[in-house]
Amino acid sequence: MSDGVPVPILMYHSVTREPSEETRALSVSPDRFAEQMELLAEHRCTPLTTAELAAIWRGGGRALPERPVLITFDDGYEGVHRHALPVLARHGFASTLFVSTGWLRGAHDTGRGLDTMLDWDQVRALAGQGMEIGGHSHTHPQLDQLPDDDLEFELRLCKEIVAEELGLVPASFAYPYGHSDRRVRRAVRAAGFAQSLAVGNGLARRRQGPYALQRVTMRRSTGAAEFERLIEGRAIGRTFATDRVLTKGYAVVRRARQARRKAARTRV
Repeated sequence: MSDGVPVPILMYHSVTREPSEETRALSVSPDRFAEQMELLAEHRCTPLTTAELAAIWRGGGRALPERPVLITFDDGYEGVHRHALPVLARHGFASTLFVSTGWLRGAHDTGRGLDTMLDWDQVRALAGQGMEIGGHSHTHPQLDQLPDDDLEFELRLCKEIVAEELGLVPASFAYPYGHSDRRVRRAVRAAGFAQSLAVGNGLARRRQGPYALQRVTMRRSTGAAEFERLIEGRAIGRTFATDRVLTKGYAVVRRARQARRKAARTRV
């Protein structure tokens, strides 16, 4: 199998029976998550961490396995430890958790988490079971809307806290809300992250480069048939057609906001 083969990167958030209103649409139930992991096993998929995929595509000497897939979780919801970890361990599946350090319970908590969040003991337990822990900023802002100093602060503090709490410097990053631009990607690289994930709702391909790998969104409405199509790379464009239209429209709004802020700073 060629190292240029497209890879589905699954983007999960909360795994819970009773999500908050803010997280409901992007949550999955524990039963649904277990069903989806069983489907990965039935399809003989081989889950990799984000760092593993990036290393392979950089030419690290290892070839892609048959049917590669990535299982990723954003933000740091408590259900990843309570519900997802036992299922992943049962199958022996690798995965990656991207934490917003200011949302996790503990000394760095800003109180802005959208539901019950992990604490650092739970994050350490996840890492101890082989889950890769990556960065997802400190307070989960829209990074492309921040001035340079604030952007650098969000990235640096997130990296420092993860390293302090785990004793391991995070190598991978995921953009909050999936938004990035060239400036943000340069800043993520300058902060020392070796690779980063966007959203895009498409398959990840080597040519996207290590700082713009696409993922597909897992929702509470994602049923078994749709899940199978996603991991097989079928009908992804049709599945996320509405999302892509909205994303393009919002990109225009975001660029206009950036232009107004740049003009305002210039006048000052």
